Amino acid sequence: MDVLPSPVRQGVTDALSHLGATSIRQVVPAGGGCINNGARVDTDDRSYFLKWNPRAPEGLFEAEADGLRALAAPGKLRVPAPLANGGGSDGPRWLLMEYVAQGSRAPDFDELLGRGLAALHRSGARRGALGWHRDNWIGSLDQSNRESSSWACFWRDQRIAPQLQRARERGHLAGRGGQILDRVLDVIPAALADVDDAPPHLLHGDLWGGNVYAGPGGEPVVIDPAVYRGHGEVDLAMTELFGGFGPGFYDAYDGTVGITPAYHAYRRELYQLYYLLVHVNLFGASYEGSTVRAAGRVLSEVS
Repeated sequence: MDVLPSPVRQGVTDALSHLGATSIRQVVPAGGGCINNGARVDTDDRSYFLKWNPRAPEGLFEAEADGLRALAAPGKLRVPAPLANGGGSDGPRWLLMEYVAQGSRAPDFDELLGRGLAALHRSGARRGALGWHRDNWIGSLDQSNRESSSWACFWRDQRIAPQLQRARERGHLAGRGGQILDRVLDVIPAALADVDDAPPHLLHGDLWGGNVYAGPGGEPVVIDPAVYRGHGEVDLAMTELFGGFGPGFYDAYDGTVGITPAYHAYRRELYQLYYLLVHVNLFGASYEGSTVRAAGRVLSEVS
């Protein structure tokens, strides 16, 4: 049975022809994705990676391709190149990318990733306002990136508040938990006062362990971005939410950019709140407890 829907196969075949590639020889399904389907597409001369989704909203894969190009442009970390995308009214939307094979982590993998991320972050400074030139997605949820001159306002109004409102509309975080989150909204300007007008960093935006792997030479490869410009500690906070990053990663980052005492005191939890609220909205009430605990940690240090 062909794993590719017929319209996707036809669209990808046409795209490969324009890229000068031969026709599809085999399609090997790839696991691990909970939102999109994925597969390695082999031709006679090379392999590609393909994502498709019959329920993808318009612009989803265009935004991902834009994010991949943005992360790759500074040349600080290895990022698969987007090659073509299509679909829509005639079938599932899809994105064709460079295939970067998975290898074993090099002995200095964590250090390479920490220095690479620090350099990536710094490459975004002085190149534009906070936010991004287009909206995109975090998982399957839309993510507003309206440009702003205030990081505190951006984090409150375009990250925490919309996800909290969405959670409430879905029946989550009622009662005391919701009141605690409301108080966090009030203290965000004070919590971010010292970085409110700092030069923006170019962020990956969704840097958990599943979005980093070792390439064929053992080097770090980053995928599935939710790119925008903001405070670099956002990416650090996400790396700590579910683990998978070694001490060498944080030491290398700290030695290059520096990690503030406020990050360890409360900003880690303030930045993790966004991702925890996203998980409440994607996966339900099981994430409410950790969300409220993170909010409480912020209030205990700032209010």
